[in-house]
Amino acid sequence: MNRINDKRNISMMMDLYELTMANGYFLEENTDAKVAFDVFYRKNPDEGGFSIFAGLEQVLEYLEDMHFSEEDIAYLRSLKLFDERFLIWLSAFHFHGDVYAFPEGSVMYPGEPILTVVANLVEAQLVETEILAQVNHQSLIATKASRIVRAAGGRAVSDFGARRAHNNDAAIYGARAAVIGGVGSTATVSAGQYFDIPVGGTMAHSWVMYYNDELTAFRKFAKIYPDNCILLIDTYDVLDSGLPNAIQVFKEMRDAGIHSKGFGIRIDSGDLAYLTKETRKRLDAAGFPDAKIVISNSLDEATITSILAQGGQVNAFGVGERLITSKSEPVFGAVYKLCAVEEDGEMIPRIKVSESVEKITNPGIKEVYRIYNEEGRAIADLIAEKGEEIDLSKPYRFVDPEKPWKVRSFEHCTARKLQQLVMKDGQRTGAEVSVKQIAAYVKDQLQHEIWDEEQRFENPHRHYVDMTPDYYEMKMDMLAHGGKYRKRK
Repeated sequence: MNRINDKRNISMMMDLYELTMANGYFLEENTDAKVAFDVFYRKNPDEGGFSIFAGLEQVLEYLEDMHFSEEDIAYLRSLKLFDERFLIWLSAFHFHGDVYAFPEGSVMYPGEPILTVVANLVEAQLVETEILAQVNHQSLIATKASRIVRAAGGRAVSDFGARRAHNNDAAIYGARAAVIGGVGSTATVSAGQYFDIPVGGTMAHSWVMYYNDELTAFRKFAKIYPDNCILLIDTYDVLDSGLPNAIQVFKEMRDAGIHSKGFGIRIDSGDLAYLTKETRKRLDAAGFPDAKIVISNSLDEATITSILAQGGQVNAFGVGERLITSKSEPVFGAVYKLCAVEEDGEMIPRIKVSESVEKITNPGIKEVYRIYNEEGRAIADLIAEKGEEIDLSKPYRFVDPEKPWKVRSFEHCTARKLQQLVMKDGQRTGAEVSVKQIAAYVKDQLQHEIWDEEQRFENPHRHYVDMTPDYYEMKMDMLAHGGKYRKRK
């Protein structure tokens, strides 16, 4: 598989403070000591019930290839901010840390560590920005795509967004994330090449406008693409010009022995609910019940839901700007926070305390379990201290951190550990997972594990992210003592 970054080095994609702090640590601290940083987020986009984790593959690519060229070092030297010994160390830099992460495509929830970096102090600090850039962008688009695909109710959805994306990378990685979220294809050719995902497209209005008349434009297109003849019918007038001309071409093709399953029209403007209903009637009356109706034009889950609720007759949606930019909520908000520091060979928890409750972090290196009932539905996620035994062979007491006074237990349940070791000593531990495999994993979770009540757009059920009693007690003790960790007997 081709990689976008094969011909460029993005190791300098970082905030300056990462380098200034790394320089300070290098000069003042034992940089061989390990630290741990968690990636997590605080809120689902669009008030949704969950999000989709995406971007892990690009994180691993970045970490494997991270290095600083002579030009990079020369530029950093020109800033006159860094000790020469630090620059010499950087010139031989390679990432040697460990990474634990949810499988890419996992349904995830606020507050849980979806990715954890365990590395020496300097290495862990330098990788923050690129990790967040990949996870924030792709998780945002994958989550938005999932909402749009669910609104489409089994109808095909294609990504049409490249020209409205924020730049080339946003278009290409956005297409990747959209397919992870459930979109079936993309119009972005490079994304198809890089990630082996289906590409598709029809014609633009300029094709129709170039010719002296619409019928000629349609005939020429049909001659070249008889097996995928999707004609754009809203250049002049959908019902009085575009559709009659399309039907005329379809009749000519049928008379020539070409099967009508490849026929279709696309509408890109106007009252899409009304136009698709009327178009369907006329196509059926003309003898083309198999002809597809494709619509585009500023679509998202809200407009798609509205069109279908009005009886719109649509086979496929081309979704552009509102998908590729997640227009309704364009910031995902994942953060990278220190959670543990090595002291005398032991990883000691760290916590960020804030007057804003939602900004208080979960300390220590953790494990996250998804808890399933007897029907295989996910009823909660459970945060535990690393290495803590979770025995579900009998009723298991847990703590709901939002209602800690309630005594609750899991009974007749099973658990699956979500975080897995995906990189050891700077080398990935498993084979690359294809975009198609990740998309299939998302689909399987939504069909078989995640409750319908969590998937609705309005007032979705809140998925419980609970804690083991020992973990909750440790966190509360740290908060009660100004963030200091005290070993329990």
